[in-house]
Amino acid sequence: MNERQEVKDSNLKILDRKLSIAPMMDYTDRFQRYFMRLITHHALLYTEMITTGALLHGNAARFLEHDDSEHPVAIQLGGSDPGDLAAAALIAEEAGYDEVNLNVGCPSDRVQNGKIGACLLGHPQLVAECVRSMKSAVSIPVTVKTRIGIDNNDSYEALCNFVATQIGAGCDHFIIHARKAWLQGLSPKENRNIPPLRYDVVKQLKQNFPAMGFSINGGVKTLTEAEALLQDLDGVMIGREAYHNPWILAEADHRLYGDTRPLASRHQVLESFLPFVELQCQKGIPLKRITRHILGLFHGCPGARAWRRHLSEHAHNPGAGPELIQQAAALVEVV
Repeated sequence: MNERQEVKDSNLKILDRKLSIAPMMDYTDRFQRYFMRLITHHALLYTEMITTGALLHGNAARFLEHDDSEHPVAIQLGGSDPGDLAAAALIAEEAGYDEVNLNVGCPSDRVQNGKIGACLLGHPQLVAECVRSMKSAVSIPVTVKTRIGIDNNDSYEALCNFVATQIGAGCDHFIIHARKAWLQGLSPKENRNIPPLRYDVVKQLKQNFPAMGFSINGGVKTLTEAEALLQDLDGVMIGREAYHNPWILAEADHRLYGDTRPLASRHQVLESFLPFVELQCQKGIPLKRITRHILGLFHGCPGARAWRRHLSEHAHNPGAGPELIQQAAALVEVV
């Protein structure tokens, strides 16, 4: 390790990773993240996966835009060229992101064709070159999100070799989706459910690499489950359950972070969200791009179906604005 890198590491930002919201394509955009931040002040938020090409050769500002309230917020990159990843990581750091994460877990055919995602698990040295290159370029943490195996390359020995190789390259933290991925034969959706969860594998990694931080991802649906996993691991990442039923995180700040601020109600969160919605509508953002992220707010409440229907049927109308959300909220009992 050179002197410059030692200085960088000594100044590395420390993020509280007890709870994070998974990066999800077509879901965790800036509108969703702003909304989630009104429910939990402390959970680490992630962007959707952004390819290096989108940042280096596309409209980078569109992908990088975020609100100051989103912090702590991490960017997830997709790519496999060390130079491109270093350049993209530096752009992300300069845009204000708190962490850069490399996607080594997405199993879709689309990303495989670009040598992105889970297929990289079979190329530990290449991933290490990518991590090392990003580490040399930025001062923020560089992390890796991966599966526990791919296809028939799913031995614990291979996983340990992958982890050790990335640690040697300077990886600051691992997020482990506790399932293997089948690169052929299963769709991305099936890969989220069919391969069995192996929490024991992730816990064993922590035992074998006790100095390294590990967050676990996959199948977690409640804070109680998260609290149990935190007995053995450094963090828990929740994905689609947090998206479709966001109120499961309402007590996260109190239970996981010791935050003593009074808990807001669902309706109070919505009222806090409206000024942001109004500002976005004034900028020409269609309301439906925002309301799709809040459909699950009243999950399980009397009137939840009417809430969802009113938004779904009318948010696409020309000129629809924050008042439509207020109308929909009036259909739900105050809880």
